[in-house]
Amino acid sequence: MNAKNQVLVVDDEADIRELLSMTLSRMGLEAHCAASTGEAFALLETNSYDLCLTDMRLPDGDGLQVLEHVAKHHPTVPVAVITAHSSAENAVAALKAGAFDYVSKPVQLQQLRTLVQQALKLNIVEKPRKTPRSQTQIPRELFGTSPSIQQAKKMIERVARSQAPVYVSGESGSGKELAARLIHQQSARSDGPFFPVNCGAIPENLMESEFFGYKKGAFTGAAQDKQGFFQAAHGGTLFLDEVAELPLAMQVKLLRVIQEKNVRLVGSNDEIQVDVRIISATHQDLHQLVTAGDFRQDLFYRLAVIELKMPPLRDMGDDIPLLASQILARLTKPLQVTPPKLSFGALKALQSYSFPGNVRELENILERALTLAAGEEIRAEDLQLEAREDTKAISQQDLAGLRASVPLPEYLERIEKEAIIEALNKTRYNRTAAAKLLGITFRALRYRMERLGINDELESKG
Repeated sequence: MNAKNQVLVVDDEADIRELLSMTLSRMGLEAHCAASTGEAFALLETNSYDLCLTDMRLPDGDGLQVLEHVAKHHPTVPVAVITAHSSAENAVAALKAGAFDYVSKPVQLQQLRTLVQQALKLNIVEKPRKTPRSQTQIPRELFGTSPSIQQAKKMIERVARSQAPVYVSGESGSGKELAARLIHQQSARSDGPFFPVNCGAIPENLMESEFFGYKKGAFTGAAQDKQGFFQAAHGGTLFLDEVAELPLAMQVKLLRVIQEKNVRLVGSNDEIQVDVRIISATHQDLHQLVTAGDFRQDLFYRLAVIELKMPPLRDMGDDIPLLASQILARLTKPLQVTPPKLSFGALKALQSYSFPGNVRELENILERALTLAAGEEIRAEDLQLEAREDTKAISQQDLAGLRASVPLPEYLERIEKEAIIEALNKTRYNRTAAAKLLGITFRALRYRMERLGINDELESKG
């Protein structure tokens, strides 16, 4: 930031304009003030701005009109809105319309400064980095040219310019965390931490202390102060994976933090201000969970301000050759060997397969094929797709015969056991990956395996 950075302030209250102008001036910025949309539009015609701060309620219009005007005529200028403290609906409406972020009245100056600093970093982020990243830091990309993946890429680029919460939906293995990382890396928060959290892997009785931290002596075993997820992600992005697994009591507390932008450590009466962007994801249908009463509607509206849908691999058949090539190159790079080619038959087999586990399953199939392949080419039989389909068909025939000969509970248990074993085989007995493939939490998978006696079977195989 330097003295050349100019900020347009639009508010009909003279004291608010003065407060914002003084704060911006102390940050080394030049503020131009307008009391109405008409004055704001006139200033926009004659000046070049790096940021626009606008109140939502104006005498001759509202902040959304200012936002729309700036987006149309000055698309590179971020717009932040100032809302009444009790008007969460206005804040969400502004974010949905493309606002960079919002602050509530009465304006907290530290929050305002943080917002301004983040907004002015946008143009810097979009410039190429001069220092190349190491190979371990280079982010993976979304490969493909199919319409569905191109649409996802464009949405990622658009939402990266905002601070709005993003809800990433999609099937297990479709790349939801990768999309979240790309949003973070292309945003003004790219220099801050990206902190992923699997909500389904946290015991319910530890959730509050894990999310918000705790003070020494807050409970038995709290030997020292500990920061929570929000403090760890301060200045960056908090990625809440499998957010549908949050219990209702925790949903209430999460909603409050999102609205207030403050957290209270367990065992403390003081609140700590946090600057975190939230990106959430789940393979479940949050819309259905809201209807069923299993997920709070108000939290859903705050998390799903912008929804990004990740396409399933079956909708990207033409991209499978490119994806497979990139995956093989990545898998063989540590071995310092030339990646094998896929035969015509292998490519055809992959393109005709349904991929219930999406890209994650494609990676597992290719990793196994690398071990089985002889020579410099992977053949269709190395993929073992036909064997997997035959096994599935036999299993279904066996279960159909069982239906008439065993009680319903036993029949259902056998179906469940077959599904779990198949998922474990697909993921090479990686239980975390298998749980995602099945659409359940790691804890639920562990419980089912113990109940069905699957643990002993796997140990005897190994």
